[in-house]
Amino acid sequence: MDIFEKIRNNRGPLGKHSKQTHGYFTFPKLEGEISNRMIFRGKDVLVWSVNNYCGLANHPEVRKVDADAAKEWGMGYPMGARMMSGQTKYHEELENELSEFMQKEDTYLLNFGYQGCMSCIEALVDRNDVIVYDSESHACMVDGVRLHQGKRFVYQHNDMDSFVKQLDRAKRLTETTGGGILVVTEGVFGMAGDQGKLKEIVSYKKEYGFRLFVDDAHGFGTVGENGRGAGDFQGVQDEIDVYFGTFAKSMATIGAFISSDEQIIDYMRYNMRSQTYAKSLPMPIVIGALKRLDMLRTRPEFKDNLWKIATALQTGLKSAGFNIGATNSAVTPVFLSGTLGEATNLTLDLRENHGIFCSIVVYPVVPKEVIMLRLIPTAVHTLEDVKYTIDTFTNMKEKLAAGDYAAEKIASWS
Repeated sequence: MDIFEKIRNNRGPLGKHSKQTHGYFTFPKLEGEISNRMIFRGKDVLVWSVNNYCGLANHPEVRKVDADAAKEWGMGYPMGARMMSGQTKYHEELENELSEFMQKEDTYLLNFGYQGCMSCIEALVDRNDVIVYDSESHACMVDGVRLHQGKRFVYQHNDMDSFVKQLDRAKRLTETTGGGILVVTEGVFGMAGDQGKLKEIVSYKKEYGFRLFVDDAHGFGTVGENGRGAGDFQGVQDEIDVYFGTFAKSMATIGAFISSDEQIIDYMRYNMRSQTYAKSLPMPIVIGALKRLDMLRTRPEFKDNLWKIATALQTGLKSAGFNIGATNSAVTPVFLSGTLGEATNLTLDLRENHGIFCSIVVYPVVPKEVIMLRLIPTAVHTLEDVKYTIDTFTNMKEKLAAGDYAAEKIASWS
């Protein structure tokens, strides 16, 4: 069969709706300054869909550092991969600052979160090793697991009975192969907002002898002391063997890092293919990240403001009778029952008639007949934003129950 013909006949569970959804429900354009209010299709909307947790994206001090660094260095320097010609004292300084902040021996910068997380997992294991991972791990982690040439076992999300069952399978197998076990989970799960059960997981390390990799993209900067992450929040930072954090959430920029023991990081520097063969992070990104890290570390008001808004939003939603799952992070999901048609109609209502823009999540990300509205509170939201959103959602829920959004097809928005 011709590859292109196969693609034309099978566009995927989301892609098959692209003609009806593209530009509105998928690939929407948010314009203007990154803040609590932005422009969508020419209208001012209240935005709950931007991972600008600490409000640093357009902070005047951050913007100045970014602009000054771009003026001085441009986006080209340094040229080449770090191993060959892309190393600078500023890259090393950022790694040292991150190591101190994360209370780890060493750190390695990564160009992108998705690419870095995926290739980090692949580099840590060989064909004799076994990976045990959470079923709701982010796609970058799943892709890293898929690159692994050995066995991998998945456990049900945050289910310790399932976790131990898969550990038993992994241990039996490694007794034959002579390999080790890598456990992979998230610090804060980015969709539902619940934290990985790190404290429970590490309690099995002595018995099973595994190493623990934690992707804490949504925890870094938002939970723990000064934003040190989920491991710090749960009191098990020392037990995380490889900590992955990204700059794309609380620091509102590009890039990522891994922190671990010195020998492990040194091994990763020389064995992560995605970094060995990729251009070094441009200087303005590195200098801008240094500024952002300093602000997270020394100015707790950013994280405090985030949690003032997140707490008010989550408490208010629960009081109004909404199901927000088991979130114990800033990520705020709202679970509703309904069809794809109802999901698009209520989203259209929120955006067009009430000026609220939040992400809509449907099957296959969540089960069929489930609608998840995902809200990301930030330090630049206001308590007035929270009250208006809860009042609007209450009205929306009543309409949904009354069948006002009932539809067989995706809503028309053009």
